Amino acid sequence: MGKEIDLLANYPKTKRNLEERVASKTEADRAIARQFGRDFFDGDRRYGYGGFKYFPRFWQPVIPTFQEYWNLGAGSSVLDVGCGKGFMLHDLSELISGITVKGIDISQYAIDNIIKDMTPHVQVANAIALPFPENSFDVVISINTIHNLEQEECGRALQEIQRVSRGSSFITVDAYRSEEEKERMYAWNLTAKTIMSVDEWVNFFKDVGYTGDYFWFIP
Repeated sequence: MGKEIDLLANYPKTKRNLEERVASKTEADRAIARQFGRDFFDGDRRYGYGGFKYFPRFWQPVIPTFQEYWNLGAGSSVLDVGCGKGFMLHDLSELISGITVKGIDISQYAIDNIIKDMTPHVQVANAIALPFPENSFDVVISINTIHNLEQEECGRALQEIQRVSRGSSFITVDAYRSEEEKERMYAWNLTAKTIMSVDEWVNFFKDVGYTGDYFWFIP
């Protein structure tokens, strides 16, 4: 079994107005967001990012953490499951010379609008059926993605991550530790279909055979 570890500790924290976001979210907004199209990435803020653009200040502080933790270097290979527009992959390539990166995303819009240098390295695919052979990557990363699946499919995605990695992986998922956090999470949530307590997630990892590392998103 992997361990709980915050490998995103150096990712800049953005100021969130929880009350405003909670009050503004409707089931109609969530239905649009879950299409993961233009509205989610570059449409109105109520549907998602409100404009998903590249800024080096987000992922570049995180890449050295990844590099040290997994001893990444020339010849290493990394897969990003739920790569969006490829910003993390771009920064991995920028900061670690000779690394091989690949990404998949369920969103055709995201892949069509991928950051330019990542175009050859990404494709549209579903996390429940990763289009790669077993043991293809030194590290598989999935940030705030697999919880967007129903629980059964979420388990299959974890097994796929397990299958294509050579033993190292890291995911983050929506979770909560208290009833207060649970209430806030369900009100805040826009796209996740599987939300559990941290203890339930850990038991779920054991049940489906996921042995990688993990951490939580708790608003």
